[in-house]
Amino acid sequence: MEKSENNDFCTTQSFEKNQRLQQLKGTPEYLPEEQIVREKIIDILKKNFKIYGFKPIETSILEYYNVAANKYAGGEEILKEIYNLKDQGARELCLRYELTFKLAKLFGLNPNLRLPFKRYEIGKVFRDGPIKPGRLREFTQCDVDVVGIKSVIADAELISLIFSVFDELCLPIFVQISDKNFLFGLFEFCGVGSEKFAGVALSLDKLEKFGEEYVKKELFEKEISENVVNTLFLLLKTANTKQTNKDKLIFFKEKLNNTLAQKGLEDLQNFFKYCSYFGINKDIIFTPTLARGLGYYTGFVCEVFLKNSKIKSSISAGGRWDKMISKFLQSEREYPATGLTFGLDVIFTALKEKGLKIFINSKDKIPKILIISINTQKKCLEIATLLRKEGIKCIIEFEKSLKGALDYANKEQIPFALIVGEKELRENKYTLRNLDSKDEKMLSFTEVVKNIKN
Repeated sequence: MEKSENNDFCTTQSFEKNQRLQQLKGTPEYLPEEQIVREKIIDILKKNFKIYGFKPIETSILEYYNVAANKYAGGEEILKEIYNLKDQGARELCLRYELTFKLAKLFGLNPNLRLPFKRYEIGKVFRDGPIKPGRLREFTQCDVDVVGIKSVIADAELISLIFSVFDELCLPIFVQISDKNFLFGLFEFCGVGSEKFAGVALSLDKLEKFGEEYVKKELFEKEISENVVNTLFLLLKTANTKQTNKDKLIFFKEKLNNTLAQKGLEDLQNFFKYCSYFGINKDIIFTPTLARGLGYYTGFVCEVFLKNSKIKSSISAGGRWDKMISKFLQSEREYPATGLTFGLDVIFTALKEKGLKIFINSKDKIPKILIISINTQKKCLEIATLLRKEGIKCIIEFEKSLKGALDYANKEQIPFALIVGEKELRENKYTLRNLDSKDEKMLSFTEVVKNIKN
């Protein structure tokens, strides 16, 4: 009996320990090999953002709940996913769920910001929503936005940025684009009531995934008449027979005679013209049924997808949101805006699919060199200090034997080992071993630096 009680006690302790060490679903953590890749992705994003003239900002993760719950921020649906909390002063707070409303607040607190204002922000956001592939509770958003430019030239420049980023990431993509004014103008032409525009758009957005019959059934359930549905699908099917984006736009421009549709089509034609000026003529697809953020996007919208990948969700997306800042601030001043978000987590997953080692080269290795001390501690510390001043990532091994140190370096995939013993001190040269080729050379410090950097 005593033995059984002890076993029960141990089992309970073990269970409690395992419970304490469980990882909360939707809040991933990354070991060095993975985090190095994630940071490299961020470095590529930042580099390209800056090349296109975007400046960095950083906003707070904590926010007043009433600010985040503003009806012109995320909308009613997002309120269900906000993480609420109170501070010691009983103030109602929350964790930010996106970065866009924080930008709107930034303009409210800094009314003298000069327009146009091009900013990027990379930071954690939090949503208490369902967990599934591509949806996490804690994730990193990488946003770029242009505030203060009405012309669709700003939208076209964002598409140029997209191709610059994914070319450097070696991820082939295609971009689907559309325009909310065109889409709602199409519905108006077909006889859809304006109060049903959003519902019809959400159904049509499922066309590629679920097919025509499924979408038609859903539209009938939303009390869209058979005549309206048939007219709508006839126009879409005819447009799909057109070979080019230009032909599709001409077809719709000739068919749709209402102001709303014509405004959207004119913007789309200008958008493609500017894209050609940027030298991006392929892999951009006019997709009439594309619908995103119907509550806040006002015109141009886009989604970016990987070619030849198991990942079917978008890897970047965005659009024009001309009204949000004015409404959020209850201001009469106009703040035309357009922007993109890049999905760090889905980009990372895409690179894992290809194999992380393809993306990482010797320059990214941390550390780049292991200094092995054979009773030469003082000299090794001096060498490490000098190498770090040269920008070379290094660590020192004092306690392991030479064999043990080299074994550790191989397992950690460290490219170089620098052996410093009494012989090396006498000759004022050091044994540099390339751990891939197994080549060894006795080199001066200057030659060591040159070899590692090359």
